[in-house]
Amino acid sequence: MRGPLLLAAGILLGSLTASSQETLGAKSATHESTTVLRFVSWKPDNPHAWDEALARFTEAYPRIRVVREIAPHSSTAFHDLLTQKLKNHDPTVDLFLMDVVWVSEFAAAGWALPLDSLFPPSERIQFLPNTIEAGSYQGQVYGVPLRIDSGMLYYRADLLRKYGFEPPQTWEELARQADIIVEGEAPTDPGLRGYSGQFKQYEGLVCNMLEFIGSRGGQLISQDGRQPALATPESLASVRFVRDHIIRRLASRAVLTYQEPESLAVFVQGKAVFHRNWPYAWEVANNAERSAIAGKVGIAPLPRFPGGPSVAALGGWLYGISAYSQHQNEAWQFISFFSSHEMQKFFAIKEALAPSRTALYSDQDVLKAAPQFRDQFAVFQAATPRPRTPVYPAVSHILQRYFSRALAFADVDLEAEATSADRQINRLLRLTGESF
Repeated sequence: MRGPLLLAAGILLGSLTASSQETLGAKSATHESTTVLRFVSWKPDNPHAWDEALARFTEAYPRIRVVREIAPHSSTAFHDLLTQKLKNHDPTVDLFLMDVVWVSEFAAAGWALPLDSLFPPSERIQFLPNTIEAGSYQGQVYGVPLRIDSGMLYYRADLLRKYGFEPPQTWEELARQADIIVEGEAPTDPGLRGYSGQFKQYEGLVCNMLEFIGSRGGQLISQDGRQPALATPESLASVRFVRDHIIRRLASRAVLTYQEPESLAVFVQGKAVFHRNWPYAWEVANNAERSAIAGKVGIAPLPRFPGGPSVAALGGWLYGISAYSQHQNEAWQFISFFSSHEMQKFFAIKEALAPSRTALYSDQDVLKAAPQFRDQFAVFQAATPRPRTPVYPAVSHILQRYFSRALAFADVDLEAEATSADRQINRLLRLTGESF
């Protein structure tokens, strides 16, 4: 799963209990015609790009002042903060960012405003279809895509070249290459490990495991969308592989505590041969001011198991409007501006954010600034969504607990644990009357 608005010209409003809050915009709050628009989002990796973006918005809409509340970095903690506000019908929340897996929950609860009348089909068709699908629930659109994410394999191109390897096609090939390289580099780099990913008990763990299980032909949920599938042979074999070969063989045990920033830090410090992350990691890994391996990094689709497909979890963020906002028109003006072709191109060039607008993948200015998008486009188009249900947060917690326990303890009875997790998810399905 997972990575990611400090916008410009703001005034500091002070600290909140769960997060910091910043005031954005250049117009005085005292002007009687100024609309204050409150936006809940994450803190960006590149604040300067968002500063410039907001300056453009302020120029276009001088009577809208944006106040931004910065949520916690963790997607789970962000979700908890935002849902508490929306449950309370908090009128101070006008718009927000949504993880793609929140849409069904927010729509079913009535928290997010349907956007069909504002976001017509003629506009939606300009976006990658799976990003529009991710922002929809029961035939209505509730989110406008900011960016698309999907899992990618990063690797030390210099080390693979040194040992005569091409990027691995299968997970077994990855493990073999990593063993040979780590052994060969041990005399000069004893701290080098074979793999770094996200295996802490949080949403990113679900994304990582969806990719391993899917690449053996297994699923978190059955093909008909009605039954959990954790206890199937394909799923169990995939979990065993991760436990025995990724956690216990290739990676440091500390990987069980890693989210995206920690796992990426290991890779950019030159301490891992292979690394799974989202597209944003490319810019960091190749930035000489932030990475010890800049210019030595390659990117490829994630490996598969023999006979299975390469699978990448669909991630990304969407703009949503609170159903309780008193400034829904202004919120839409903000969304329309920031999701436009011009601004998505701006962020693709300035911050290497993978655009959700299809045309930008053939834009020569974008490809010159971010040539990795050429290789990533096919992966984005085929990215696999996580289960879609209004009770996804509860389902995710069950998945997280199961995977975390299964990977951390070598003697755990995987089949018994998977069967228990399946039963818990089935109970949720019966309670809600929903299918995935």
